[in-house]
Amino acid sequence: MNDIIYQVTTDNSFEETVTAVEVQTQAHGFKVLHVHDVQATLAEKGFTREPLKIIEVCNAKYAHTALQIEVTVSLLMPCRINVYHDGEKTVITTLRPTALVNLFDKPELVNFAEEVDSIIRKIIDSSK
Repeated sequence: MNDIIYQVTTDNSFEETVTAVEVQTQAHGFKVLHVHDVQATLAEKGFTREPLKIIEVCNAKYAHTALQIEVTVSLLMPCRINVYHDGEKTVITTLRPTALVNLFDKPELVNFAEEVDSIIRKIIDSSK
């Protein structure tokens, strides 16, 4: 699973972690496009769950490059970083671009995916 999903835990609070991800996203040259508050969305429909936020992040240069290589990469865009609770820990997780690149028959995406993967992992590691 480690090849597909990158995950770290932190003792920081849920909200501290969400804020850290947002700050580190900018610090690493990406932009937060949207934050989905899954707990609030489900509460509107009468469902309860622990806090979960899906943070959509993107970098225009990388997005443009990926789309030039293969337009259907857009199905995987933007990158998502999730923050949620697991017991007493707060978890930060993402699908690794290096695992997703195998969905396409485009070898030129491999180095590109490795670069984006490295940055997304740095954002997550800097957020714990």
